[in-house]
Amino acid sequence: MNDSELSVKYPERGVNYFLAALIFSVFTSLNAFAGTPGQVKKKPARLFIIGGGDRTELLMRELLSFSGLQPAGYVVVLPMASEEPDSAVVYLQEDFKLVGITRVVGMNFREGETISPERIDSLKAARLIFISGGDQTRFMKAVGRGAVYQAIHDACRNGTVIAGTSAGAAVMSKKMITGNSLKYPEYTGRYPSIEANDIEISEGLGLTEKLIVDQHFLKRQRMNRLLAVSIENPGEICVGIDESTAVALEGNRFTVAGENQVVVIQNQGKSKQVKKGLLGGRNLRVEILLPGETLKIPR
Repeated sequence: MNDSELSVKYPERGVNYFLAALIFSVFTSLNAFAGTPGQVKKKPARLFIIGGGDRTELLMRELLSFSGLQPAGYVVVLPMASEEPDSAVVYLQEDFKLVGITRVVGMNFREGETISPERIDSLKAARLIFISGGDQTRFMKAVGRGAVYQAIHDACRNGTVIAGTSAGAAVMSKKMITGNSLKYPEYTGRYPSIEANDIEISEGLGLTEKLIVDQHFLKRQRMNRLLAVSIENPGEICVGIDESTAVALEGNRFTVAGENQVVVIQNQGKSKQVKKGLLGGRNLRVEILLPGETLKIPR
């Protein structure tokens, strides 16, 4: 007896049969999507982390390819790290225009302001969110752990690419290098020593929990800084990204994009010695990656 015959011969039984079959089908489909009941399957984070400097046409085209952004899609620029947020948005609009993207909107959220649901929805619906350069601490003060923070995470989980340059690169990681020296508070941009308890670390967006990002890396000779960070934070992979260069991170793998190198430091043996304030470490692993090369991140 087929299903149609069942519904004709036993009308009530037929209705119950089809209802049960429908419920089973929906439940099975949801489980296949979510993995387990009540669990929403999230997409792996896709981050395009730029080390600052000029955003060359090559770099912008690689960002475009990585994000899958079409001319009909739109970009949201978050300029809160910048002292001149309006200018930061304009510069990025010009960069995107060079590669054919004209729908670029700036959203300058301020610390403590009341944010409308419409603005949050627009942020979450963007195909690409771009965080400008400036001061990473300023950006995190504006974002905090509130609605914008949550919207960025929601967008990332739903497949939106999050990109950032300079300060916008630093905020990607959970442990964020602020740029401040605790022992030498007068900033000079130089790190002539490798000392304990000197490099200030605070909380970033946490879009990646395995990487700690440093930027302008080779241009500004920041190897000493990242070595100190690696010794004192052995659980993370420390990534120094040079100017006009990016790492395109998807899940547990990243590829070097742009013009220059990326330096990766791993303190796999958790080696750390301190003597008269100086840091020491043995068997640190240092790799210098060229454009196009990839690195698999341990889970």
